[in-house]
Amino acid sequence: MIPMDSAGGSVYSENNRIYTLSLNPGTRVYGEKIVKISGNEYREWNPRKSKLAAYIRTGGRIFPIKKDSRILYLGASSGTTASHISDIASCGKIYCVEFSPRMFRDLVNTCASRPNMIPILGDAMNPREYHFAIGPLDMVYADVAQKRQADIIADNMDLFLADMGMVSIKARSEDVASHPADVYKTSEKRIVERGFEILDSRDLEPYENAHRMIVFKRR
Repeated sequence: MIPMDSAGGSVYSENNRIYTLSLNPGTRVYGEKIVKISGNEYREWNPRKSKLAAYIRTGGRIFPIKKDSRILYLGASSGTTASHISDIASCGKIYCVEFSPRMFRDLVNTCASRPNMIPILGDAMNPREYHFAIGPLDMVYADVAQKRQADIIADNMDLFLADMGMVSIKARSEDVASHPADVYKTSEKRIVERGFEILDSRDLEPYENAHRMIVFKRR
């Protein structure tokens, strides 16, 4: 396994695939491939099932997640991507917010064996609903299929005083009638208007159609 410099050495590559060092050896979260090397267990990170993995595979330049990062994850679903973040931020915390009760049940199961993942049933559009459950944060990661995606992450960053943000913009959820490039331009403009500086912005094709990851920090 070779640590990837572009991901802070916390994501590994081998044979054109990427992996994270498992925090919970012996357990698969979504049927991912497991590789064992020198007593360590690595989980393959599938870029077709994770926008963050797709960002890394498409050459993402900024990877702000560290070993001790405290992260608010909006739209955690069943915990696929969050579990890989859990591997990376092994000494940190991942507060996982999910709106769907059905997906939340799966998320709770994923979090049960990962003490650094905290499941929260809530609406990312109303962060004050779960304000009581969140500790100090370093960053917010958002993957929500709603309108106003840029404002949703900015609202959460402002409330929790987080300086770093990553948002996977779903063009069809934002505006099904507009060209994705126009949606991305509008989202980036809104992020800047909210007081942030964009550090990286890239399409996630061929892994995700009409998606773009935007990484930014507070000015």
